Order: sequence, then C-alpha cells, then structure tokens
Amino acid sequence: MARVTLIHGFTQTGRSWSGITDALLDAEHEVLTPDCPGHGTRSGVHVGLADGALLIGEECGRGVYVGYSMGGRYALHLALARPDLVEKLVLIGANPGIEDPVDREDRRQVELTQAKRLRHEGLEAFLEWWLAGPLFTSLSREAAGLEARKENSVRGLASSLRLAGVGSQQPLWDHLSALRMPVLYVFGGHDDKFRAIGERVAQSVGTNARLAMISGAGHACHLEKPTSFLAELLSFIGPAR
Repeated sequence: MARVTLIHGFTQTGRSWSGITDALLDAEHEVLTPDCPGHGTRSGVHVGLADGALLIGEECGRGVYVGYSMGGRYALHLALARPDLVEKLVLIGANPGIEDPVDREDRRQVELTQAKRLRHEGLEAFLEWWLAGPLFTSLSREAAGLEARKENSVRGLASSLRLAGVGSQQPLWDHLSALRMPVLYVFGGHDDKFRAIGERVAQSVGTNARLAMISGAGHACHLEKPTSFLAELLSFIGPAR
C-alpha cells in the first residue's frame, strides 16, 4: 500500500478530506490527514510555510503528498526542503508564489486585512464571507464542509493568514526544476487562474510533471467533483502494493 498524506486548505481541517479518505482506504492505501498550523488541533501552532511543512513531514513521514491550495503550498515547500520524504507530489490549485514584490506586498496587506476582519466579526461570520468569495461560487454548501471548518479558532486562522498566506511566501518558481519526483497538478475546468498557474508549474518542473483538469469544477475541484478527482489521483498513485 502507499502512504498518502492529504493536506487541507485554509479554514479547513484534516477532517475535510473525509470522502477522499474513505475512497483511498477502500483502495487499500494508508491515509494521513494532518491539521495544518493554525488549524484544528494545531490552532496554537503559529509558524510559516517552511517550518509548518517540516512539522507535517516529521509527523507523516515518507509517502505521497497531496495538498489543496494552502495545503499544496505546504506540500511544495516540503518537496523542495525534504525530497526524501515525498515519493510523489499532487498539487490542487496551489500557487508557487507571487513574483512581483509590489504585488506580493499588496497581497500581504489584503491578508492582514482579512485577519482583522476575522478578529472583528468572529469565526462563523468570517467563514460565511470566505465561502461566498469568487473562488467558491460553484462549491455547494454541503461540499464545503462548514461544520468541520467551525472546529478552527479565530486566533489560529488569523495567524495562518499572517504567516502562511501567499503574500508572506517567497516565490518558489525558480526552484521547481529541482523537483525530481512525479508531480501532478490538478485544477478545475472553471478555474482559469489556476489553470494558467498549473500549466506554468508543469512547464517549470519538466517531464516528470503532468496536468489533470477536472471538468465542471472550480477551485475546490476535489470537493465539487470527488469522483473525477479520485480517478485522477488513484491513477497517479498507482495500485496499492
């Protein structure tokens, strides 16, 4: 069997992978679903992407790493820092970083404003606002898993925005060619921004990378079309050993 570590996105927890987890277990793979720093059981862990990636790697060990959005950025950091731990890498709508320093600082300020909004409005109001955003227009309320997101804390999520947001991340584009493991970049067919990012990621990584489009889905394509996503994931992972 393969060991598969699933790393969730911002405002989620490890429990947000429940449907995907069940299917991987049925296929006789070992599955780990760690909480990211600032989330769930790690709400009190306030570190950036580089340190957070190493924490996840130390907990989960060697195997296939699958990361969605923020979780993909953690997985990418781990693959570059500890390639010995990452047999295969799956990125779902993940951004290697904003290269222009002015644009990156603008994004950092947006994320700081979001953190202030979270502290001012409280967790539940912030979650409603977050899921009403343009990234999630095609994500149903049921698929969004709101109850699992409510396991988070204001302080934890605010720290994640400050320390692990795209605006606080040094861009990794120039390092992608160092990845030697097989890489799969997954994006939703309606997610034009991350389609373009995925195409550039695959080109930057090289011949060991490939793309998978999930038709009829947006940014959270694994939640919107889990059957299609699982078909791509299981094909990439291969049969249980």
